[in-house]
Amino acid sequence: MKAAVHDRYGPPAVVRVAEVEKPSIGDRDLLVKVHATTVNRTDCAYRAASPFFMRLLTGLSRPRRTVLGTEYAGVVEAVGAGVSSFAVGDRVFGYNEGAFGTHAEYLAVPHDGPVATIPTGLTFEEAAPGTEGAHYALAFVRKAGIRSGQDVLVYGATGAIGSAAVQLLKQRGATVTAVCDTAHLELVKGLGAERVVDRTAQDFTRDEQRYDAVFDAVGKSTFGRCRRLLKPHGTYLFSELGPWCQNVLLPLVTPLFRGRKVRFPVPKQDQEIVRHLGDLLASGEFRPVVDRRYPLERIVDAYEFVETGRKVGNVVIAVVPPD
Repeated sequence: MKAAVHDRYGPPAVVRVAEVEKPSIGDRDLLVKVHATTVNRTDCAYRAASPFFMRLLTGLSRPRRTVLGTEYAGVVEAVGAGVSSFAVGDRVFGYNEGAFGTHAEYLAVPHDGPVATIPTGLTFEEAAPGTEGAHYALAFVRKAGIRSGQDVLVYGATGAIGSAAVQLLKQRGATVTAVCDTAHLELVKGLGAERVVDRTAQDFTRDEQRYDAVFDAVGKSTFGRCRRLLKPHGTYLFSELGPWCQNVLLPLVTPLFRGRKVRFPVPKQDQEIVRHLGDLLASGEFRPVVDRRYPLERIVDAYEFVETGRKVGNVVIAVVPPD
């Protein structure tokens, strides 16, 4: 089968499309013919082994997993002898961080892992970007305990995580203020934000409004800068480690004091999450934003674009060209 492989760490150019062995499956696995996948920040981080300590997970000198890719949508081509929850021909989508392997024509996944049936009416390219950014965003919403009527600010509202967060918060009944660039103000309003702050025209940290929660979906602010935005018992959540890895320590320290706190949402990766996201896709309460589409043969171009930091939502890879 064809797959995008990398056998060393480095820039996008270390990735190449090559012929590799088709995966085999065990008694409790599915073999999925992948139709669509994505390139995201997670893929970029693992490909470059950045930050460096990631090599403890991925391999010190060379990557242990040569085929990356976390999200996928495709068709079940074979099932193991012990599988009864899926059948050959089922259209499925899911998330596969850790094992990876979605940047390929075929993928083997456990039948009870983070995989679910694609809702009727959605294409593979619409379903494939429905898990990575959204499962991080859902972890934010759940960790903060967001309720209807609460005020929430999302910084970085046009990324895969941020654009999903705006929609999931709206679905919860929160009042959302979103921060983004001038060019995307209308897009973010269309996702459900009641108020949009143009970050190129004003410093969002000087906003006079106060919030129950502030989500930094791009890791470019700090608790120190955003603390004044929070209500007395508000919560700051983030998607990156922060300067000097402060976001690892702050969730341990701030709960010891009464008042504003920092929380680090560790997302779950299980079947319940993917089924829940599938329900939201089916109802129309969540739709992944897609910036660009590339064929598998141009996956290096996709990596290069993602690393510009200018993508809006998701970048989809068509492994099988759509009809």
